[in-house]
Amino acid sequence: MAFIDPKLVPKRKLANGQEIPCIGMGTFGSDHFSPEQVSRAVAGAIRCGYRLFDCASVYGNEDLIGEVFEQAMKEGVVKREELFVTSKVWNDMHGEGDVLLSCAKTLKDLRLSYLDFYFVHWPFPNYHAPGCDGDSRNPDSKLFSVEEFMTVWRQMERLHDMGLVRNLGMSNMTIPKLEAVLPLCRIQPTVLEIELHPCFQQPELYDYAVAHGILPIGYCPIGSPNRPERDTTPEDIADTQVPEVMEIAKAHGVHPAVVCIKWAVQRGQVPIPFSIHNYAANLECTVKDPLTDAEMAILKGVDKNCRLIKGQVFLWPGATSWHDLWDEDGVIVKGGNKTC
Repeated sequence: MAFIDPKLVPKRKLANGQEIPCIGMGTFGSDHFSPEQVSRAVAGAIRCGYRLFDCASVYGNEDLIGEVFEQAMKEGVVKREELFVTSKVWNDMHGEGDVLLSCAKTLKDLRLSYLDFYFVHWPFPNYHAPGCDGDSRNPDSKLFSVEEFMTVWRQMERLHDMGLVRNLGMSNMTIPKLEAVLPLCRIQPTVLEIELHPCFQQPELYDYAVAHGILPIGYCPIGSPNRPERDTTPEDIADTQVPEVMEIAKAHGVHPAVVCIKWAVQRGQVPIPFSIHNYAANLECTVKDPLTDAEMAILKGVDKNCRLIKGQVFLWPGATSWHDLWDEDGVIVKGGNKTC
């Protein structure tokens, strides 16, 4: 397996001046890979040269990944200060005091004394059981509430004050939601994790984040072919099968997935692809054979506004469709969106 010197991997600078790798490794195994498979991939990725890992409590594998981190540091493969570890508070831990408990369990599972990034995974407390189907609904699901979100964020800020978390992040937000909460934050987020891939570029949200000093981190960077079946619909577009992507891949002699990752890195976001077998190629492509300006322009034109992770399992009673989650009319949806 190839080793890519982490010093050669391009960096991204956060608003606080900290620099992080331009690519990370996701650890969501979807419904297709076991925690053991994911943790083995993380172990290989560390030795390959990855230094940024995107974890979450709901993924159900932080305890095994923690063993990997501990062993790698014990063997001298990597130092703690060289790692950038992300985790997220899940929707069922939004209550007063729950965020601190969630972070404490994550730190214990990951065998770390602090997290580099801690995210609010989704901006509402709508919970669903792991592995549920796309038609599942929790009758206790609620609309987005600024007050509820800020209850969570105040706990996030406390974790930062305590030194347990070095950067705070938001995830799966929209511009209207950001406009509602950012002015209320004592500690601003330095990162925003959202779905980003060539067929779903979210240019307005991306530009809004950058303008506010928030670095976009992109999940599903190659279109998430292994996403859960509940998140798959007939109208979805596969990025790696788009003719323009395939043609550029052919010109570079690489898999179309590599083109998607190159595009993400050169655009400026931090992609976090997950792979059991191809993680070395994903990292290596950031340090060699960049896409040309003309190719980047072509890829800018393949945006289909094709959201893959629709979030329909988080809908509240009275909502009409998954579109209600994403404030597509430019305002926070207060009920069922009758136009969807």
